[in-house]
Amino acid sequence: MIQIDGNWGEGGGAIVRVALALSTITQKPFEIFDIRKGRKDAGLKNQHLYCVKSLQELCNAGAEGAELGSLCLKYYPKKIVAKNLKIDIETAGSITLLLQALLLPAMFASKPMTISATGGTDTKWSQPFDYFSNVLLPQLQRFAKIEARLLKRGYYPKGNGKVEIKINPKFKLNDFSGFDEFQQHLKQNIHPYNLLEQHHLIQIKGVSHASRNLESARVAERQAHSAQAILGKKYNAPIKISSEYQDTLSIGSGITLWAIFSKNKDDIDENNPIRLGADALGEQGKKAEIVGEEAAKNLIKEIESKAPVDRHLADQILPFMALVNGSIKTSEITNHCRTNIYAIQQFMGEVFKVDEENKIIQC
Repeated sequence: MIQIDGNWGEGGGAIVRVALALSTITQKPFEIFDIRKGRKDAGLKNQHLYCVKSLQELCNAGAEGAELGSLCLKYYPKKIVAKNLKIDIETAGSITLLLQALLLPAMFASKPMTISATGGTDTKWSQPFDYFSNVLLPQLQRFAKIEARLLKRGYYPKGNGKVEIKINPKFKLNDFSGFDEFQQHLKQNIHPYNLLEQHHLIQIKGVSHASRNLESARVAERQAHSAQAILGKKYNAPIKISSEYQDTLSIGSGITLWAIFSKNKDDIDENNPIRLGADALGEQGKKAEIVGEEAAKNLIKEIESKAPVDRHLADQILPFMALVNGSIKTSEITNHCRTNIYAIQQFMGEVFKVDEENKIIQC
């Protein structure tokens, strides 16, 4: 059984989620101890328990210590059985964080499946749904056909956002005698990651959103206009930021932006799409214009870095990169990124080489 230090590095819940995903596809059981030990509310939180519960449905996994506040978890994966999953986190717990544990195993299931999740779509300390669908998902389409639909937004604290993810696998783990044979097949049939240059800025897009009761104050439009004005002064590329409102249980707003690049000005490389993302959330007392400005300045920082992988995408792409190898250059190698490397290498061996000076990660 693989032993994992849950307090290593950044010491957050990502270690648990990455371990659950990789354990399920490699079929290697693990024990993780000192989970989130340095946090004020140490141990497993509700969102982690929903990850375990959902994977138990997906692969009949065994688990010990899967309790709220537990500092230790033992997980025993079994064969993946494709089935539709319906998950209600019951709070504003992040749906995109839940997917960090579920998406990887679902992508290699024996047949198409749908994940329907209810929870938070735009919350602190997690990627917004629009970032997930427009920055991360294009990097994963080489493994499976994935469609993500936002049915309803969910803000803190009540959540109740609804998302539907349809996954049609191209490669099925159960068709192979074991993980090593499966991974070898992936390496022979999938393009490795090659994200080392930004190339040409083609377009900047975005979604500015708010709850319906903020419509009279034009919060979504003000966020969008503020971001567009700042970006328009810097770049000649087309900028298109849509504004939308939805009925939600909690008041909230936010904006997600993404910049699209291409090696050839008239042709987007589907094998290695280059997209940088940035976002900002509204909060009580924070002007809509400040929210838009914050997101725009974060995106400018990513673009000015000349790296084709933003600081948030870097740590999320690593588990997938470990399957097919490749190289990426990121704007920043964060502690979150280093922690994910630690978690991945417990299952995959010493597969990563990190050039801290040039911010390049090779596998």
